[in-house]
Order: sequence, then structure tokens, then C-alpha cells
Amino acid sequence: MNHEPRTYVVTGAASGIGAATADLLAAGGDRVIRCDLNDGDVLADLGTREGRKRLAEGVAAVSGGTVHGLVAVAGLGALSPAPVRVNFFGTLATLDAVRPLLARSDRPRAVVVSSLSAVVAADEGLAEACLTLDEEAAAEAAAKVVAAGYGQTVYASSKLALNRWLRRAAVGPDWAGAGIPLNAVAPGVVDTATARRFILDEPTARELVAAMMPQPLGFPGPVDAIASLLAWTVGPGNSFMTGQILYADGGAEALLRP
Repeated sequence: MNHEPRTYVVTGAASGIGAATADLLAAGGDRVIRCDLNDGDVLADLGTREGRKRLAEGVAAVSGGTVHGLVAVAGLGALSPAPVRVNFFGTLATLDAVRPLLARSDRPRAVVVSSLSAVVAADEGLAEACLTLDEEAAAEAAAKVVAAGYGQTVYASSKLALNRWLRRAAVGPDWAGAGIPLNAVAPGVVDTATARRFILDEPTARELVAAMMPQPLGFPGPVDAIASLLAWTVGPGNSFMTGQILYADGGAEALLRP
């Protein structure tokens, strides 16, 4: 059955989960505004204030003023403060920029991508530093964590902070109060180019991560499964779920937190 095309914004749309989600939405006949660093309809670096401004202005111009769904996938892992700036503050800036455009839709939806790693590898202090919403202080806290030899926790901490922020914000006046469901999908390890480069193609790293995040349904998981879930959360079928962290991880979270 045909439907009137909807307009979706997907960040991190040039590769991996973002590309798969954008392709799936477009295959359904909807319009997709693809945002990424170097390849897309809107080019922006979400780790900088200038890039966030560019995203806001670009999406507003390309969309014509109305967006039906936002899928915020853009993120990175690095042994530096960069994940704090991109994954947490960049995602919040994206949500803030697109929210007024969502509010003009009759059925707005938003979803962000979190990570199973927030369950197993986060630094509580760094996550709470992010939640003060002082970006420079949070970046400084991340730099100290890296200097202490725990840089591998920065990515997970940025995602834990995102989860906690979302649980509070999603039920507030800007989101649920405005009729906009806001949720998160937290994948386990899935078969993306990035995962292959840093984990899957390195036997020692693969063995370590598989032990930390056991996935009974398979390791790694399929990218398409994550894309399908993201697409559903911003689709018309999701009308009454908000503030949820959906673990699409092959059963890992259930094993780790029975």
C-alpha cells in the first residue's frame, strides 16, 4: 500500500549502520537527508560547534522546514576526548537542531544510537561529567581518563551519558510533552567496516570483546537487523514507546544483567 513520502534525517549516513538505515528508509519510498563528514546531502563535523551549526542550517534548508523522523547514528570511537564531543554533545546538538522541524510533523519520531558497551566498559565519573552539560569540562575529564591509561572507556562513557540523558529528557516537555517519541537503540557488535577494522579482523581483540559481550544469537550480528529496528522506531508504527534503550545485541545484555 502506497503512502505519502516522509522526510527523514540520518546522521552518520555514509557508512555502516547509518548507511543501511538510510538505504532502508529510501527503499520504502521516503525521502532521506543523509548527513556525514564527507559524503551526504549535509556535510558537518558534529565534534565542533561550527559543524553543529552547519548541520542545523543545512537540514533546515534541505528539508523545507519539516522533518518526520530523525535517526542520529553519527559517532566515533577513539582514545581521546573526541567521542565525548561527537557521541554525546554532538548528538544532543543534533536533537536540539532538528526538534523544531520534527514538531511541524503530524507524526514525529526520533532515535539515537547507543551501544552495549555502556553496560560493560563505562567510567561513571566521566559519564556524570558529560551530564553536567559543560562540554569543555567533560572533554577535560575525558583527557584525564585517557592520560590515566583508560582511554578505551571514553566511547562507552559517552554512550552511558547519552542513555541517562535520554531517559530523563524523553519524558519531558520538549519531547513527550510535544508529542515526539524519543528512544535509543543499543547495538552489540555488528559486522560493519569499523568493527572489522578495530575488532573482528584482529584475533586477540575479537576474542576479548566476544568474552566481554557474549552474543548468543551470533557474533558479530547483522547490520540489517539494527537498521530495521531504527527504521521502526521512527516509523508510524511506533506511537506509544518513548524513553527506552532497546538492546539489539543478540542477547548480550540479558546475559550480563539477568
